[in-house]
Order: sequence, then C-alpha cells, then structure tokens
Amino acid sequence: MADDKTKVLDAMKKTGNPVRPGEVAKTTGIDSKEVSKLIKELKKEGKVHSPKNCFWEPV
Repeated sequence: MADDKTKVLDAMKKTGNPVRPGEVAKTTGIDSKEVSKLIKELKKEGKVHSPKNCFWEPV
C-alpha cells in the first residue's frame, strides 16, 4: 500500500499540474477507485490538496 501511495504522489509530481484521479490511474496502472482512496489518505497526511474541484496536486 505504501508503494502505491508513493507511485500516486510521484505521478502527480511528474505532471506539474493538478490532475484527476483517472489520469493518475492511467499513468500508474492502479485502478482508479484505488487511486481515489489513496489520494484521500494522502490528503489526511497533508501531502496533497485540491486547488479546484476533482483535481489534486502535491503540497
């Protein structure tokens, strides 16, 4: 699970722009529902935030 969180965070950092969970799923190969769940966990940890509705980026 921690490896998947790292993959999601790295994929977000590589884009340099706010991304949707579906875009992260395509990049990482992780199921989009799982990506959404991981983003929620990363948000609780303070590692990502949502600059606009349905888009996420690293802090």
